[in-house]
Amino acid sequence: MVKVGLVDDSIYDLEKLNISLSSEEDISIVFSTSDSEEAYQNIKKGQIDLLITDIEMPKLSGYELADLINSYALDIDVIFVTGFSGYAVHAFELNVLDYIMKPYSKERLLKGIRRRVQKNKLASDTKKLVIKTKTDIHFIDKKDIIFIERTGRSTTIVTVDDEYTVYTPLAELEEELSKKNFVRSHRGFIINIHFVKNFSLYTKKSYLVSFQNTKRTAMVTRANLERIQKEYF
Repeated sequence: MVKVGLVDDSIYDLEKLNISLSSEEDISIVFSTSDSEEAYQNIKKGQIDLLITDIEMPKLSGYELADLINSYALDIDVIFVTGFSGYAVHAFELNVLDYIMKPYSKERLLKGIRRRVQKNKLASDTKKLVIKTKTDIHFIDKKDIIFIERTGRSTTIVTVDDEYTVYTPLAELEEELSKKNFVRSHRGFIINIHFVKNFSLYTKKSYLVSFQNTKRTAMVTRANLERIQKEYF
């Protein structure tokens, strides 16, 4: 089941989204609103898998909502549905799942949503993560990954046996990992919940994460910790 949030300042276009998706058995519409600030409040709750949003809207734009998702490191994909083609390059810099031009068919919309389903299926079906360092290619058991940290332009993958430094962005690695085990806890971290030992208050809005099998720590935002506790513990 894909849990979806819908936002479009055009009542007509919002109603079209609702009609297109409400009859699909594997899609659940969590919220539907023409007010982008209301969408903002709903997004922060972390209760959706996918946000389908217009780009040009009063108050907050679709870009700003996508930035919010990145800032809170929420596990939410974004599909932009817009009448303007000029935003496409910037949109994909935000690593959006799809960019759909109005007017569109129901089939075109569902094609974009299926990408989310397929991405999750591939991540859970593949047991090995293939990474390339400067000199080698490694095949890592995903179940052995404790956490992943992004620092500057480099990414460190900490496993039960070793550490690997690569230049792959977190968003790309996140697509390869099962959402059943791995959580984007912070904009700079992905953690394996099965290795979590405890959370310690660090600042008003973040916690340190301690793990089994390593003395290294990661970070989790307060909002994501609440979501993790609700969904996994």
